Amino acid sequence: MSTDDKENQKHIHNKNEHHNHNHHHENHGHLDQNEHQHHHEHGNHGEHNHSGHNHHNHGDMVNDFKKRFYISLIITIPILILSPMIQDFIGVDWQFANDKYILFALATFIFFYGGWPFITGGISELKDKNPGMMTLIGLAILVAYVYSSLTVFGLEGKDFFWELATLIDIMLLGHWLEMRSVMGASNALEELVKLMPSEAHRLDENDEIHDIPVGDLKNNDRVLVKPGEKIPVDGTIVNGKSAIDESMLTGESVPVEKYKGDEVIGGSINNEGSLTIQVEKTGEDSYLSQVISLVREAQESKSRTQDITNRAAKWLFYLALASGFITLFVWILLGYSFDVALERMVTVMVITCPHALGLAAPLVIAVSTSISAKQGLLIRNRANFEGARNLDAVVFDKTGTLTKGEFGVTNIVPNNGYGEKEVLSWAASLEQNSEHPLATGIVKAAKEKGVELKKIVDFESITGKGIEGTVDGKKVNVVSPGYVNDNDMEYDQKIFGEMSEEGKTVVFVLLEDKLIGMIALADMVRETAKEAIASLKENGIHSIMLTGDNKKVANWVAKQMAIDEVYAEVLPDDKANQVKKIKGKGWKVAMTGDGVNDAPALATADLGIAIGAGTDVAMETADVVLVKSNPKDVVSLIELSKRTYRKMVQNLWWATGYNIVAIPLAAGVLAPFGIVLSPAVGAVLMSLSTVIVAINAKLLKA
Repeated sequence: MSTDDKENQKHIHNKNEHHNHNHHHENHGHLDQNEHQHHHEHGNHGEHNHSGHNHHNHGDMVNDFKKRFYISLIITIPILILSPMIQDFIGVDWQFANDKYILFALATFIFFYGGWPFITGGISELKDKNPGMMTLIGLAILVAYVYSSLTVFGLEGKDFFWELATLIDIMLLGHWLEMRSVMGASNALEELVKLMPSEAHRLDENDEIHDIPVGDLKNNDRVLVKPGEKIPVDGTIVNGKSAIDESMLTGESVPVEKYKGDEVIGGSINNEGSLTIQVEKTGEDSYLSQVISLVREAQESKSRTQDITNRAAKWLFYLALASGFITLFVWILLGYSFDVALERMVTVMVITCPHALGLAAPLVIAVSTSISAKQGLLIRNRANFEGARNLDAVVFDKTGTLTKGEFGVTNIVPNNGYGEKEVLSWAASLEQNSEHPLATGIVKAAKEKGVELKKIVDFESITGKGIEGTVDGKKVNVVSPGYVNDNDMEYDQKIFGEMSEEGKTVVFVLLEDKLIGMIALADMVRETAKEAIASLKENGIHSIMLTGDNKKVANWVAKQMAIDEVYAEVLPDDKANQVKKIKGKGWKVAMTGDGVNDAPALATADLGIAIGAGTDVAMETADVVLVKSNPKDVVSLIELSKRTYRKMVQNLWWATGYNIVAIPLAAGVLAPFGIVLSPAVGAVLMSLSTVIVAINAKLLKA
């Protein structure tokens, strides 16, 4: 069977290596290689595509807002001191000749320098015939500036310069905070760039080594990686074999055995042997580069709630214009002078601009993105992430998601008067020199149980029979069921049958050609998966397993973690249909998986969650990637989604609630009772609501 066939077989989880009970030890290497190809075959792992250029653009924008904010803030101080309204507040009179012209000059600078991003943003929104947040802000500062400038040059009324300045300051601060928060999320990932070595040992045609910068490597170059070094680029092993530590990149906790023809990822660590690698992917195509750009996707994908605020801004823009002109005409009709009516109109129009609403969603998104990145949740699709709060069911793939994808001992059945520990001791002593996953499982079990390993002298693999060696002067064999049957050895067929039916791999231990026991191994269930299922139940969320594996294996795993529903022996192309059926109940469904065969189901579900140690196809179709490959993160994801949404709703109420009260007061509804919202009080209230919204967003905690 070719590697590709095995890979396909693996991806429909029909794991014959595990279940056919012919445990051929001469296949050690291949099984190990195949076992892990499930996670790493698909080279580019590509969730993302780090474009440094774009990232730096984002960084430049952050610095631009920061600079505009600080400069505007400094200019605001003299504006506040010179403002007649502020002087009235604090009961002083610092007026002097032509002070209003100095005030005008300073305000003009702030309007054009600090307000420029909002003015240009508003113009481009109007060009698109889609007024939104920037148009609303632009309208407020334009009205405040033009009206205040007119009062300097002869119009009767009070200027709004101090309010204009503080308004621009708050908006710049909000945008800077938001962008900086989002940057925090990408910085968490940019740490990954530091994983890459800066130099590589390139081999020329004569196999001579030249140390060159990693950036100079080209496709098909050959690179030497010594033991203990980081692998500089994504590529294929052309010579050598080694165990590779990919834990930092894929969340795969166990070093992966790699052989000639296997793919390796740049940034992973070469543990033991020397490797010659042919470069496959450089620059933006490499795995690490792609990891970083996923965050950019998260930053750029607009949430539905964000769109709601933009729609709200559009209507508030029309409301500002309408209520402003209605206020003007009503006050003139009531017999007031044009100056008084105009002041009312300007106050209404400035107040209708809900600066706080403009910050409500973006600030929460920024904080939430930052928290999620630190927790190892990479959000590709904000809208679907926010929908996670309404999930009814979570569907899990089995292999590699609920299970570890590594063998562990589940049963030891002694024979001929020997004890469990003795059987394990002889088997583990023989297996201690083998790198095979089954051997690793047996040795690990011995260490966990405190079983002492005996000294081994000879060790050899016998084709079709298993392994043999001399331990403490005695001949020991660990063999397949086939070997035992061929030699007509007696064993408990009933127990063997039960263990085999659960999908366990059974090996037999012989001491001096006498059968002393059986050891059963299986793909171990993740403890974190059990905890995740329990937490989902507490939250009233239904858990479902969807696997290509056989029913008995699936039921055995499901029973261990109390999963509500199991669909086994599902073919890859049928997984998506199964998800559709579950959605057909009117449920909101999340799908969690890591393989190529999970991709259609991930795309079909309301929320697709890819396990970080999975394949690039799974990543590409998922809405969220769990970097740490921990199923418990599914629960964290749902909780973060709920908290994010709650904060957004709170902020929208803080922002619009203020407007609902302030607009009629500013228009003068209570004027007959002597209550009119002065521009100064309106400005203070507006600034206050903006500050509350910003603080409230920052209170969102992990």
